[in-house]
Amino acid sequence: MKCRFCRHELTHEFIELVNSPPSNSFLSSEELNEPEVFFPLKLFVCEKCFLVQIEEYKNSQEIFGDKYIYFSSFSKSWLDHAGRYVEMITARLGLNQESLVIEIASNDGYLLQYFAEKEIPCMGIEPAKATAEEASKKGVEVITEFFGLSLAKELAMQGRRADLLVGNNVLAHVPDINDFVHGLKIVLKDTGVITIEFPHLFQLVENNQFDTIYHEHFSYFSLFTVQKIFAAHGLEVFDVEELATHGGSLRIYAIHARGQSKGVRFKVADVLERERVAGMLELDYYRSFQDRANKVKHGLLSFLLEQKTAGKKVAGYGAAAKGNALLNYCGVKKDLMEFVVDASPYKQGKFLPGSHIPVVNERAIRKTKPDFVLILPWNIKEEIMHQLEYIRGWGGRFVVSVPQLTII
Repeated sequence: MKCRFCRHELTHEFIELVNSPPSNSFLSSEELNEPEVFFPLKLFVCEKCFLVQIEEYKNSQEIFGDKYIYFSSFSKSWLDHAGRYVEMITARLGLNQESLVIEIASNDGYLLQYFAEKEIPCMGIEPAKATAEEASKKGVEVITEFFGLSLAKELAMQGRRADLLVGNNVLAHVPDINDFVHGLKIVLKDTGVITIEFPHLFQLVENNQFDTIYHEHFSYFSLFTVQKIFAAHGLEVFDVEELATHGGSLRIYAIHARGQSKGVRFKVADVLERERVAGMLELDYYRSFQDRANKVKHGLLSFLLEQKTAGKKVAGYGAAAKGNALLNYCGVKKDLMEFVVDASPYKQGKFLPGSHIPVVNERAIRKTKPDFVLILPWNIKEEIMHQLEYIRGWGGRFVVSVPQLTII
């Protein structure tokens, strides 16, 4: 296997989470009686560019096809995040009715709807048909295709180049990173700005977020690596913000390197220096992660077995990809957790991949009164605990397992 950016031969293992099905491949009741395909889940780190990556065992067309049912708008905190971004970036760049905003991986229009409300021309690019249809209902124009160099050239020939090019949590999903970033350059106006948000590899390692590793995420990034990739395609990262989303993310700002320089902000140098001091430019930094993941696995299994023995009930909340990654790595089945609640009606009535735990609506919690609710999307645990505060009435408690098992 070669590095998907610099093509260096990969020999250094980062972590192995054994085998699991794709984390968003939910099953119908009929499919429970059919064979289920599991893929290896082993990550490597490149010793040249320090890109952490997985081989493309399941291609992106299969992952983000008709069965993809992740809708961004079901998270209030994520909608709030998107709304704040639109207000900030509109003022910062002076966007108006003459501007064009393009979002790659626009999902169900969770973000572009706010630009549309301001009558700022916008367009989404979203390969998943179901989510693209939801965006269209919000009045957002959507191209239902995968973004890359070919589509970028087509848009540029049509004169549709972006003043603002947005990509939130899409960079990790791209199997051909060079084709994708080259496409960004082609579709960006000469004076345009790119903002890309992605989970920070530093936070993944420091906070033991191994459950964010799944087949839909082909790559995991430090700022050092992203800057290197963008520079290779004539793009300059001139600013960066640290965000709390997804357990700790970065939002980078980039422009054409040959264009009018905006000056690299101090924050870029600051984050790069912290990565260097932490050891992210040395292979040793990546070698102890497996043991830390194993400790979480053993802790969660011990907790679930203890509650089962004591006759206690544990329910799950949030049929998120990270939850599926965790449950499959730990080998949790429905004998230890009877159900998982999710707010999305698109997931309710289906079964989690691998574990086959049923996904139900919130009424199941009120009916069964579980002793513990295991919050699987720990990144929005405050939102979920507020929503389910009523479980305290019967003595219920919340549990998160990352970065370590904690009962709240």
